[in-house]
Amino acid sequence: MLSVQLSKRRGDFTLDLAFTMPTGVIALFGRSGCGKSTAIALLAGLLSPDSARVQLDDDVLVDTARGIDVTTHRRRVGVVFQDARLFPHLDVRGNLGYGQKRAPRDLTRPIRFDDIVGLLGLESLLSRRPHELSGGEKQRVALGRALLAQPRLLLLDEPLASLDAARRAEVLPYLERLRDTFALPIVYVTHQFDEVLRLANRVVLLESGHVLVDGDIATVSRHRALRAIVGPDAVGAVVSGIVERVDAGGLVQLRIGDALLSAEFDGAVLGQRIQIQVLARDVIVATEPPRALSVRNVVAARVVSITPDVGRAVLVELDVGRAATLLARITERASQELALARDMQAWVLIKAVSLSGHVFNAPAR
Repeated sequence: MLSVQLSKRRGDFTLDLAFTMPTGVIALFGRSGCGKSTAIALLAGLLSPDSARVQLDDDVLVDTARGIDVTTHRRRVGVVFQDARLFPHLDVRGNLGYGQKRAPRDLTRPIRFDDIVGLLGLESLLSRRPHELSGGEKQRVALGRALLAQPRLLLLDEPLASLDAARRAEVLPYLERLRDTFALPIVYVTHQFDEVLRLANRVVLLESGHVLVDGDIATVSRHRALRAIVGPDAVGAVVSGIVERVDAGGLVQLRIGDALLSAEFDGAVLGQRIQIQVLARDVIVATEPPRALSVRNVVAARVVSITPDVGRAVLVELDVGRAATLLARITERASQELALARDMQAWVLIKAVSLSGHVFNAPAR
């Protein structure tokens, strides 16, 4: 368990951050300049807070009220920055070995060198120097070096920000493996919501140094503050479903609330939990049961709320059962002509080809 309270003033900017998290990934998300990297520097001990209390399990790392401030090298905090910061005179094996040298010697079950090499796919890179690596390969080595220092907390400060789309796609599966392999709290900083969707259990949404909303990703995905940051085209509800069927054609049947949704997903296994974002722009609302359509997903729903959105649009929140909620972005005129109202029966239509998801943690069964 990680408990954090941080306050730091820098010129006209003040960071005021507090959250508590168990093992897993918490994402600090927001626009550039909102204080995400400052929070990482404070947690790592690279910057002194004005006031703070940081506790990791039973150990207090910082408590300014009691004069406690554990030095950086004794905190057992691993940090990976946007720039991999590898030692240019060492090959990959040497850079990983540097992490091992910083590790405590009295651990009963240390993270092993060979396990990290296998987990991050570094076998063929061990004899290469940093200048011979791609950006994605450098970041994988930086992750390995941080893990071999045997951290109790891992801080990832926009580790994919310097990579192009192809290299980001290359590294993300390794970050998923890392999340699912180690019982380790991870604080992940990004301004890319697709990374949050793939990796995080919880989200702290920051604006100008202050917390706008803190909660599970499903709750934050529907929050108005997030909509203002990601823009209308990226607004959508994040929902989690269990794979109940895998078709020969590559479609999977996901149980989400009381609904079964068809989605495209390669390599799915019965019982897996898959997390998907259903974009509001891809959701169609009907007030009568539709028939004879090519759309695979037609789901009964209840209208929860109708709120104004940007332009001449509204966001309709729809309950599909068992606390699973979707969003639809439609025009004001469509809402008026359908006479949509709270608690009204409706049907949701979503193309299967517009849905894709990510395996999240271990199989549910």
